[in-house]
Amino acid sequence: MASVSVFRGFVHGRRVPLFPHQYQFPVTSILIGSKKLEHQSNSLRLYARYSDSQSARTQDLFTSRLQDSMENLPKLVEDIVQTSINTGPRGAVRLAEGIQAVIGVGSEWLTELSQSRNSPTEIPSQLQLGLLSPLYIRKLFERLGATYIKLGQFIASAPTLFPPEYVQEFQNCFDRAPVVPFDEIKSILREELASPIDSIYDYIDPTPLASASIAQVHAARLKGSQADVVIKVLKPGIEDVLVADLNFIYVVARIVEFLNPDLSRASLVAIVNDIRASMLEEVDFKKEAANIESFRRYLESMGLTRQATAPKVYPECSTKRVLTMERLYGVPLTDLDSISSLVSSPETSLITALNVWFGSLLGCESFHADVHAGNLWLLRDGRIGFLDFGIVGRISPKTWGAMEVFLGSIATEEYESMASALIDMGATNTNVDSSAFARDLEKIFSSIQDLDTEIVVATATRTSTNATAVSANLVVDERQMNALFLDVVRVSESYGLRFPREFALLMKQLLYFDRYTRLLAPNMNMLQDQRVSIASNRRTTNRNIY
Repeated sequence: MASVSVFRGFVHGRRVPLFPHQYQFPVTSILIGSKKLEHQSNSLRLYARYSDSQSARTQDLFTSRLQDSMENLPKLVEDIVQTSINTGPRGAVRLAEGIQAVIGVGSEWLTELSQSRNSPTEIPSQLQLGLLSPLYIRKLFERLGATYIKLGQFIASAPTLFPPEYVQEFQNCFDRAPVVPFDEIKSILREELASPIDSIYDYIDPTPLASASIAQVHAARLKGSQADVVIKVLKPGIEDVLVADLNFIYVVARIVEFLNPDLSRASLVAIVNDIRASMLEEVDFKKEAANIESFRRYLESMGLTRQATAPKVYPECSTKRVLTMERLYGVPLTDLDSISSLVSSPETSLITALNVWFGSLLGCESFHADVHAGNLWLLRDGRIGFLDFGIVGRISPKTWGAMEVFLGSIATEEYESMASALIDMGATNTNVDSSAFARDLEKIFSSIQDLDTEIVVATATRTSTNATAVSANLVVDERQMNALFLDVVRVSESYGLRFPREFALLMKQLLYFDRYTRLLAPNMNMLQDQRVSIASNRRTTNRNIY
């Protein structure tokens, strides 16, 4: 059987011998004349019968697989045809654009390969792998645009699903999104809201606050109430591009799994379906609005509205492609100077953010799964503001039960308990040496103290409103945090463990909070401090009220 390694941790290919046991057919040398020849002949006939038997088994296996393939072929064809119909003519356009992108990256690879051959040093492994290398796949994704950039970001944030070298390379898959002209944004607003723009908004700032791969955000003021809002608008044509690209990826996965049934054990199509559902959900602003409202109901039911908030959604001027929300004013949790001017105790604000987020794990339908500095703010009124609910997670009771033990063991540095929790959480068919696993985990977590934090704060004053916008970012942390998490996944993988995606989402948010703790409360132990309530300790849930 050929060795297969598409998604590390799912398929551990190994060469399997054709004959599971050793069969020996010795020829007795003390026999002479015809007896010796007769013995050799008998042995050869026995070997021939055995070979025929094995050949028959191999033939039966081949016939069985061929029969299965023929039975599945109509379903595959039907699936491809239906997916192609759903994609529409945009699929042909994207195919042409894809070919052009492959040619462009291929030309770049050939040029660099030619230059490297003229060099006295050895050809780098990235060049040897060609277009299958992490570097050139990342470059190809960037040429292909929004869908593949989002896919690259998904790969970068899912080390439980993809090989480490690809996860690390896609940390560089930046969202270089051009700004959509304001006239096009206005056209989308008129089409979606089915009303004149000036009958809904008193003012819209033509200069966007932000422009990402799939959406653009503009500041505005509502007619009548004069409430300050932000309008998130899906970029024109982006949904058609996403559907075409994701359907193409799905078809490729179906064909690959059909040609190599062993990959069905790696759940290749299931993983692609998960990616497709996640990315399409992110471009449906009705779902994001529902996520926000669910979080706001959680805050209200728990009596937390004075401690934290999420933007109010205005459903009367929101659709699948347009999301109008209350505009929150504040600063990211990484802007220490500004935070100190707003509150007397930054540490207290951090504890509030931790308690609200931990509580949402069990108290809300879903939890905020992207609490980087741009999405977690300290507002001017002292509350914690949770922004952008495009990426959320949902955690199963089993995973959270193991996660609780895992978090407790991090705090107390009990690596045997940590290993047991990860073993309980991960899917495995092998017996894991928990003691050896614990020793390896201890080596990894001892390195977390070496992570450095570099804070960059940028301010810009708008001439129209004379207001100052403050932004901050952890420059080094993102890559360092992913490297740390990759180490955990890598060592777990070596013991045959495979984790659910929700574990990766949870770990990433905890690492973000660890960074905020080092900045705002350097003497606090996030997981041991009695003022921080881990959600599972409450043993109550409000999920069924939603």
